[in-house]
Amino acid sequence: MNDFWNNHSDRYLEMAFRTGRCEILTNPDGYGKNTGECGDTIEMFLTVSNDRIEWVAFDTDGCVNTRACANTVAELVEKKTLEDAWKITTEDVVSYLETLPEESHHCAELAVGALYLALTNARINIRDSWKKLYQKNF
Repeated sequence: MNDFWNNHSDRYLEMAFRTGRCEILTNPDGYGKNTGECGDTIEMFLTVSNDRIEWVAFDTDGCVNTRACANTVAELVEKKTLEDAWKITTEDVVSYLETLPEESHHCAELAVGALYLALTNARINIRDSWKKLYQKNF
């Protein structure tokens, strides 16, 4: 276990163990759920105001690497416009974390995929605001 702490960057450790964004929003402006081949699932919730992401929350049943990636996506897109959030890539997540193991890069793909689904949902809810009324309350 001591190797775990020594083999990871401070940024990775912060993202892996931060819990402040782990919540299920009941009426998000954008929602995306993505399950990877490994079986891990990330649900991402966006609060949007004036085309800008104000808050990002997520829920996951995944491993510590999946949590680190979900927290990183949230960190990278919060306060950005929806358009700029689309520019976040798997490589951005891996680079930000610095020490995400190569065999866990799929966790970054999983988190970015959940973001893209949430952005798509937010776009629909903004364009056709009446649809949000019929969206599942989480």
